[in-house]
Amino acid sequence: MGSEYIVTLMRHTIEAALWMGAPLLIVATVVSLLINVAQVLTSLQENTVSTVPRLFAVAAATLLLMPWMAHRLSAFTLEMLGDFRPFLH
Repeated sequence: MGSEYIVTLMRHTIEAALWMGAPLLIVATVVSLLINVAQVLTSLQENTVSTVPRLFAVAAATLLLMPWMAHRLSAFTLEMLGDFRPFLH
């Protein structure tokens, strides 16, 4: 098992982690921006007003994206564990 294989393995792992986390981070960022704009317009600076909707939005996005995330994660796992030949050398 050469160093180029380890680098490729790590690159695929980081790429999979980014694909899993990016949609949820995008949802949290968009909801936070919308809430911050609303807070600036209404001069309402309450922490729960900004936290609770963001948590609900991320939870809803997680539930909606769960099938896609599970499929992507299972494909990644099968790709990584599907071929043991590099580990036998």
